[in-house]
Amino acid sequence: MTIRKDEFRLGYRADIEGLRAIAVLLVIGAHAAVPGLSGGFVGVDIFFVLSGFLITGLLIQEVTRAGSLQFGDFYLRRLRRLFPALLVMLLGSSVLAAWILSPTAQITQATTGISALGWLSNVHFALDKLNYFAAGNETNLFLHTWSLGVEEQFYLVWPALIYLVLRKAGGRGIGRLRLGMLLIALCSFAACVLTTYRQPQLAFYMMPLRAWQFALGALIWLEFRTDAGWLSKRCSSGAGLSAMGGVGLVMLLAAGCLLDANRPYPGLYALVPTVGAAMVVASGSTQHRTFLQRVLSFSMLQAIGRISYSWYLWHWPILLLGQALTGSNAPVHRVGYVLVSLLLAIASYRFVESPVRHQRWWFVHKRVALYGCLAVMALSMAGLMKWIGYADDLANSPELRRITQSHWDAPVIYLMGCDGWYRSDRVSPCRFGDPHATHTALLLGDSIAGQWFPALSKIFVRPGWRLVALTKSSCPMVDQPIFYARIGRVYTECANWRTSVLSGMGALKPDIVVMSSSDGSLFSEEQWTSGSKSVMQQLSRSVGQVYVLRSTPHLPFDGPECLAEHALRPKWLRGDRDCSVVFKDERSSRIYASLQKAATPFDNVHVLDMNDAICASGICQAIRDDKIVFRDSQHMTASFAGSLAQILGRKLQPDAQAALGNARSGM
Repeated sequence: MTIRKDEFRLGYRADIEGLRAIAVLLVIGAHAAVPGLSGGFVGVDIFFVLSGFLITGLLIQEVTRAGSLQFGDFYLRRLRRLFPALLVMLLGSSVLAAWILSPTAQITQATTGISALGWLSNVHFALDKLNYFAAGNETNLFLHTWSLGVEEQFYLVWPALIYLVLRKAGGRGIGRLRLGMLLIALCSFAACVLTTYRQPQLAFYMMPLRAWQFALGALIWLEFRTDAGWLSKRCSSGAGLSAMGGVGLVMLLAAGCLLDANRPYPGLYALVPTVGAAMVVASGSTQHRTFLQRVLSFSMLQAIGRISYSWYLWHWPILLLGQALTGSNAPVHRVGYVLVSLLLAIASYRFVESPVRHQRWWFVHKRVALYGCLAVMALSMAGLMKWIGYADDLANSPELRRITQSHWDAPVIYLMGCDGWYRSDRVSPCRFGDPHATHTALLLGDSIAGQWFPALSKIFVRPGWRLVALTKSSCPMVDQPIFYARIGRVYTECANWRTSVLSGMGALKPDIVVMSSSDGSLFSEEQWTSGSKSVMQQLSRSVGQVYVLRSTPHLPFDGPECLAEHALRPKWLRGDRDCSVVFKDERSSRIYASLQKAATPFDNVHVLDMNDAICASGICQAIRDDKIVFRDSQHMTASFAGSLAQILGRKLQPDAQAALGNARSGM
């Protein structure tokens, strides 16, 4: 088999440039929370298919034309193409972060920046140990660089693979390569699907589990750009190619519109955008000019496609920094952030990416270019390490130490191993007070319930009472299955734990149960009502009185982070933001109404609202009366929660007395 001689040069593909534009628009749309684009993260899958197609074609062209492969030149071309714009984004974003973000956030950004400079941020995120009370990766300025790590690791192994197969197989090289790519695609995809349901972080971030997407792009090149492609012979008509491309585009757009973070991904779902992208690329890989090619060649898509790499680099840090600076994530502000990132992308393309990409001196002075890049990487990493030390000193300075420590001002139950989070479904109660006490109060629910422990310990740790804490973070007391996006799968440990707790309630026989759950779970109002009613029904049969506390308010920002940022920013950057917000959450109010409706049939179930005590006059503040209220965006500090004991006690007292009376009459 031979390569078509007229295809030794890949040439410019306007449809591929247009497809790049669609990919980056999907990604930015998802990150900017554009309605209807919740699955826009599939744009990255499109980039992987394109890389597999283009890089495979370039490598085969060089091996077949020159009889060898200049590995050094290949890697230098990749560095010249990707590194300068990445470096400018990393350093520019770091400078802005040093002005805008808190010291603890700066440490996180600098640490990830180091891994991004080494093209290893995907490994960093894949192996990152989850901490329930730490900020999630969605607040990391350089989260999006994971895909660049995957790409670079692909570039590292792909040339050697193609060279070895083509050189050793002689005239049968293309056929052997086609078989090899098919095996890679099948094995990698099978591993990806299995890992998605067991260790979703690895499936999402690690290159070997994304290799099938690159291999599929390679197979499209081998099928449609050589003279012996099985598919190309059967899809040679213009009508057939147009239909293929149209179906592929519909698959891409459907995935971008219909998928969301509440599904296991990549897994089987990733087939839709990946195969769709491959079909679009294949439809434009012959001499026929299809209608889809003309659509993808529109000037606007071509312009966006040209700056797609730079825009991808800048959009995410600007979205996060913009929100941190203004304290707002309102739609009008998100539009502004995206426009700012677009301007930076244009500047990056015009003054960094494009000029460097066409400089010839990189190959005139290869060693200087290579060692120069490595030296710049090393110096940049050293600068980021210096920044980590500076930010750590700042976080622990006398001015900020109290704010920094408030992040960890959590109830003592989290140090006692009572809450196993997603790692176990074991029921591990924590007991306080006299173990032989006559009366028992039970704290039950997720971390929103757990935050009330300091107040309840003041109320119930007294003679005649013992307090038992049964909590599981992110596990609402709603009898419904839950997909937990943070671990990327169905939270089976939650359902098992909840069932065990409720079935053991008869043996515990608490006089009072205080229960609460976060209203952030994506249940419908009907699910909230029916699921809560099921739990209440099981509890009401076994306990004296049940109190369901309304979920506490959520801040649109991290409380201590906001306070630290305010303390450090230059006056001209502070504006009039004071780390407070008017609490107005219609969804929370509807869920509160659902809880009240669910409790109606039960005489011993009461729904309480403590939010006025937390957010006085409807204003939620990060600090009030010199007490730091929140330790993140939704959990109260243990110190502040403890200060609410008297108010909570007054709400509980009338029915608590009734519970005591019932308990005595039953003796």
